[in-house]
Amino acid sequence: MRARLDRTIRWLQLFILLYLFFFSISLLSASLKLFGQDAVTELLSIVSNPFVGLFVGILATSVVQSSSSVTSITVGLVAGGGLDVSQAIPIIMGSNMGTSVTNALVAAMQLNKPEEFQRAFAAAVVDDFFEICSILVLFPLQLYFNLLGASAAFLSKQFTHFGGLSSFNPLKAVIDPVVELTTQWVTGSGLLALIIALALLFFSMRYLVSTLKQLFIRGIEKFFDRTLFKTAARAMLLGLLATALIQSSSITTSLTVPLAGAGLITLQQVFPYALGANVGTTLTAMLAALATGEEAALTVAFAHFLYNIFGIAIIWPIRQVPLGLAGHLARYSGRSRLVPLGYIAFVFFAIPMALIYFMR
Repeated sequence: MRARLDRTIRWLQLFILLYLFFFSISLLSASLKLFGQDAVTELLSIVSNPFVGLFVGILATSVVQSSSSVTSITVGLVAGGGLDVSQAIPIIMGSNMGTSVTNALVAAMQLNKPEEFQRAFAAAVVDDFFEICSILVLFPLQLYFNLLGASAAFLSKQFTHFGGLSSFNPLKAVIDPVVELTTQWVTGSGLLALIIALALLFFSMRYLVSTLKQLFIRGIEKFFDRTLFKTAARAMLLGLLATALIQSSSITTSLTVPLAGAGLITLQQVFPYALGANVGTTLTAMLAALATGEEAALTVAFAHFLYNIFGIAIIWPIRQVPLGLAGHLARYSGRSRLVPLGYIAFVFFAIPMALIYFMR
């Protein structure tokens, strides 16, 4: 009887921690939007060449921590004539990488546990290295041959006359009202909202891993190995469906970080899941584009989709490259806490800001 009560309490604790985890990520995104949603829109509109567009996409998405927001804004600017398709596509490519900053921040919360941190950080940055490899291959092809633009233009012609669609997001339905109440309670202060979000993220991460271990240490490994993540195709489909439903790759991919940190899933299992999540997040831009009814906007949305599909087709056969680089960086990061913090600061903020300044 006591054992059953203890297990019930742990399950309740798990659901509370998961809610706080999702809530903290959503509040983190909301707090950064309070700092700079207008600035992000202005930032997207200053694109002067494809290289600037690429780094604007990384920086803008790192600021708001939502590729869905950046791509939707980009689609809106294209529909309104503020950007043309050739300017928008590099922004979309950059936004795909910028969204993974959330994963790195989540992993950094486990810095005080070296072994768990290394597993979590490898899971957090593996998508970064996939994006870097994809950009190195696809950006030149887009720049010189308009590969994404031409392919997306063909698809957009087939869907131009479709009306706007909408989808119900159950996670946002239970989280967004509380986020809205919190931002109202802090009277729109981005700084105070950011402090609350980071405090809750640290708290939920600290106890989430230990709770998962206590509940599932005997059976969850088999459940993940033999069911959810049994094959790469199944893991990829799970990432796609979860992100299409929740409409936030930041949330769905960051959830795997503590699971990897706890040793419940491996880096090799996280990788295809993250790739599926990248495809799933393109739904938001497609819905936004369909709502505008503009062919150019729909072209940009399809370019986002095709970028991920082409990237998977090209990089998957050489997946040991991003997997190896992620593992190496995680091991190196375990030697000093400054390495992961410096990685986040330089890769997602300092380098894009410097390159935008000098290349515009």
